[in-house]
Amino acid sequence: MGFRLPRITNTKTSEIPKGYFAVYVGESQKKRFVVPISYLNQPLFQDLLSQAEEEFGYHHPMGGITIPCSEDTFIDLTSRLSV
Repeated sequence: MGFRLPRITNTKTSEIPKGYFAVYVGESQKKRFVVPISYLNQPLFQDLLSQAEEEFGYHHPMGGITIPCSEDTFIDLTSRLSV
């Protein structure tokens, strides 16, 4: 019996699987990532959300959560999260 590990995906479709949510990441040009909801419990991810709140408040111009960091930083950080 196999199991699937949660992962982030870069997707352009509007469908988001159950248990995931979309975030927009990047400094000038934003890229959409779909991440597991379980990341919301992780302190490192919560720090990113705090930065997003400081920069954008609760108004996110992309329509979803916008995280103000580089893609490389985001991928590095999320690769260290245990889900």
